[in-house]
Amino acid sequence: MRRIHDTYVITNARGERRLLRGLYERAQPPSGAADCAAPKLLAYARAHGLRPVALAEFWWGAPPPSGGRVTGAYYAACRDKCGPLLPFMLEGLHVAPPRTFTPPSTTPGALSILFEDRWLVVIAKPHGLLSVPGREASLSDSVLTRLRARHPDATGPLLVHRLDLDTSGLLVAALDARTHSALQRQFVHREVHKRYVAWVDGIVTGEEGRIDFPMRVDLDDRPRQIHDPIHGKPAVTEWRVLERRGGRTRVDLFPLTGRTHQLRVHAAHPLGLGAPIVGDRLYGRDGERLMLHAESLTLLHPGTGERVTFDCPAPF
Repeated sequence: MRRIHDTYVITNARGERRLLRGLYERAQPPSGAADCAAPKLLAYARAHGLRPVALAEFWWGAPPPSGGRVTGAYYAACRDKCGPLLPFMLEGLHVAPPRTFTPPSTTPGALSILFEDRWLVVIAKPHGLLSVPGREASLSDSVLTRLRARHPDATGPLLVHRLDLDTSGLLVAALDARTHSALQRQFVHREVHKRYVAWVDGIVTGEEGRIDFPMRVDLDDRPRQIHDPIHGKPAVTEWRVLERRGGRTRVDLFPLTGRTHQLRVHAAHPLGLGAPIVGDRLYGRDGERLMLHAESLTLLHPGTGERVTFDCPAPF
């Protein structure tokens, strides 16, 4: 592979040349590096004395077996494969600055607390708010940050589970380590009943069903998740149609496992509903918001031993 990669000489718009391997920090570039559409088009333009004016990539046709692509939708270059390559190839051209990920602005203030006692807190998380702080200082605002400001003297709070930045709805936090452990055991042993509601982009066939296929992170394009029958981890979701209107379907989703982006992938993939969640910028088309909301949660209260249910109606 090293000998093959060394036959790839990359030239930018200034005429500067680099070996492919010299553009990657890792010892060996990912498989298929420099063979994607954008690098090939740029190399063709350079070889034929053409000056690129504009370039955008979109997916056309059926999604790949791993999922995560919708026909007609635009996608940025994958981070690990083309991410190190394209900046060098584009040097010498007028290029717009790359879009960087920033959460939507949120209004500071108190969280929407639905239930609170000496053991736990149940929160209604708005979409656009992180569950836990991000790595960068600009991503410090989160549910956990706000809860700790609300309970500065508690040994917690400790989030028992998380919701994606774009997902809204019910979150549970423990106020001490013992309660946290007890709640986590319920999640691990699938004793917590969770129900999400979503609008998906398409007309779903059938009235209810079960989606069961393994998933893993896309190593070349994090944080995107993909279907992988060999290396993926089990992911199971049950679903039920609530309404069909205007080319969309409203569904209840019941995750029986807790994989990252599980509901979003299971909705979008052909082995699932075959219809991405409305507003899903990773697996469908961007919109005003991701139409996914954690609406109901049932668990055994660690302090009282009672089976309790919390509800938070979807805002859409």
